[in-house]
Amino acid sequence: MALDRIRAAGALLFVGGSQFVVAMIVAEALFPGYSVSGNHISDLGADCSVSPCLVQPLSAPIFDASVVLLGLSGIAAGYLLFRSGHRAPGVMAVLGGLGAAGVGLFPETTGGTHVVVSFVAFFFTGLAAIASYRLLTPPLSHLSVVLGILVLVALALYGSGTFLGLGPGGMERMIAYPALLWVVGAGANLVGMAPAKGR
Repeated sequence: MALDRIRAAGALLFVGGSQFVVAMIVAEALFPGYSVSGNHISDLGADCSVSPCLVQPLSAPIFDASVVLLGLSGIAAGYLLFRSGHRAPGVMAVLGGLGAAGVGLFPETTGGTHVVVSFVAFFFTGLAAIASYRLLTPPLSHLSVVLGILVLVALALYGSGTFLGLGPGGMERMIAYPALLWVVGAGANLVGMAPAKGR
């Protein structure tokens, strides 16, 4: 039963992360003049009915729905991991999922609330990657720690306004991409987990 929960959690992480990566690429293509260096990721989900924008991006419904789905998959996966006995990564995944869902429910045009949920999403996903060390199989267990540290370091640099020549959007992606790599990679690892590891 525990192994079934772990594999289900893996499937949720893999699907949630994969669909978001694809949706983000589509959203970027639909946003006129979008710059991965100059634009924040959350610009893709701006809601101009909440706060004035120069133009309502066509990307908004795609991005917002996709990031909410990412968050819900993280919440569900974290719950299953917690129930299977892996409490630390489970709790971190739930909190990271709540933050991700909040990014879609509270677009950047909502102001401070968006900043808080974005931080929660990035911070706890980074911690989940580190906490999954004992859950995943090598070498991914070691790489997940590296990815988690990269997320947290990039988050600290971004928060301090240190963009290292990448621009705000580029530095934000140094937070988001390692986090997404962990979500998809950990999901695949858990789906293929052998019975002995589950016990």
